[in-house]
Amino acid sequence: MKTAIVILNWNGAQMLRRFLPSVLEHTPAEEATVFVADNGSSDDSLAVLAAKFPQVGVIRLNRNYGFAEGYNLAFSKVDEDFELYLLLNSDIEVTAGWLQPLKDYMAAHPDVAACQPKLRAHHTPTHFEYAGAAGGFIDALGYPFCRGRLFETVEEDRGQYDSVADVFWATGAALLIRSDAYWEADGLDERFFAHQEEIDLCWRLRSRGYKIVCVPASTVYHVGGGTLPKENPRKTFLNFRNNLLLLYKNLPERRLHRVLFIRFWLDALASLVFLMKGEWRSFLAVWKAHSEFWRIHNDFFLDRLHNLSVTVLDPIPEQYSGSLLVAYYLRRLRTFDALRIR
Repeated sequence: MKTAIVILNWNGAQMLRRFLPSVLEHTPAEEATVFVADNGSSDDSLAVLAAKFPQVGVIRLNRNYGFAEGYNLAFSKVDEDFELYLLLNSDIEVTAGWLQPLKDYMAAHPDVAACQPKLRAHHTPTHFEYAGAAGGFIDALGYPFCRGRLFETVEEDRGQYDSVADVFWATGAALLIRSDAYWEADGLDERFFAHQEEIDLCWRLRSRGYKIVCVPASTVYHVGGGTLPKENPRKTFLNFRNNLLLLYKNLPERRLHRVLFIRFWLDALASLVFLMKGEWRSFLAVWKAHSEFWRIHNDFFLDRLHNLSVTVLDPIPEQYSGSLLVAYYLRRLRTFDALRIR
């Protein structure tokens, strides 16, 4: 299956120097074509690509379109005969043989729209990586988590999640997806700009009956937080706003208003926690996110109607029916297996 690997870059020359060599070393040309889509970088990224990686295809975008629109534009510029797209963060170090298990699984399972490898943390290689681990899930109130990570608790990889598993979402850090399914679902929602857009895309695909899986026979190492550090108020804003948007776009009517009501009070509590920690900019970011959501949510109404009209799977089996907050903070469950989702 003809595959395009696209690495989205914005002012990431240092990351390209550090991690692109592993992608080229462990990705034979017959397995995939590697592109870097540059989001209008102002550093020396383009010069680095020209001087050190002339074999890589370069897609030049005239400004920073963010993660979602950047990828949509990049994929629109590659050849139409690519059957698979692979979104790959610039701070990913791949390993020998990383790509073939993913492609083999997709070839053998036409009902699977997308998959991800197992992600380990680059700075702590024995442990899973926060943003992807061994596949993503979501609880009844919209809180994302992973096989291998609940909130801030990241598990050591002891092989406990080495089986292929159906998941709710696959991480955008290393996401292999069928090109026809990508465009059938209209790609990533560009209005998200960045953060949780892959959860939204996977939710749309899963509700339409496609499967999303993690294939842990493939392992990569992810730095994480390369563009916006975790404590950045802009990241807090995007995560809170986009989480509300994906709930609005995808939740069935019978659950939407109850969930949004509960989330208002839970997010208010989260903002107070930020304030007590002295993180007043993050405190403000939470309320800015809610204000922005209510200002723009009607712009997503037609998307919501369309998503619900093409839904064939409800409820989605990989959505945890309980509350992750209750499980984690009250029941003191700290591992994915303890949730007993399966």
